[in-house]
Amino acid sequence: MQLWAYTGDLAQAQDVVQDAFCALFERWDRISQYDDPTAWVRRVAWNRATNRFRRSRTFLRWAQRQRESHVPEPSPDRVMLVAALAELPATQRRALVKFHLGDLSIAEIAVQEGVSAGTVKSWLHRGRAVLAARLAERGEEQR
Repeated sequence: MQLWAYTGDLAQAQDVVQDAFCALFERWDRISQYDDPTAWVRRVAWNRATNRFRRSRTFLRWAQRQRESHVPEPSPDRVMLVAALAELPATQRRALVKFHLGDLSIAEIAVQEGVSAGTVKSWLHRGRAVLAARLAERGEEQR
């Protein structure tokens, strides 16, 4: 009854009492020597109820902080750009992304890719040309 009043849930109170009796059974050789084994069971049940309460309170705090965030869907232009980039060769795509989105210089890209600066310039030039043509094609298709 004490644990039912403490937890506010009869099933939970019964569970913690049953857990306490299981723990008593496992340690009966030692606990049977105590002056009042019933007090031991009461204390263990009370502690387990308190631990469950703490865990549930911690979970509820965590769950309250987990807010659903709404991210706007990508624009049609962005979808077209990503699709067009995916069609480029990997070297050209990496060069374009590193240069335009990563704000890396041509020299930095050359060092990262292990090629000359002229090769990076060539990748950028070819990639931009193919990208412009594909984006123009897709723009006309959508009209």
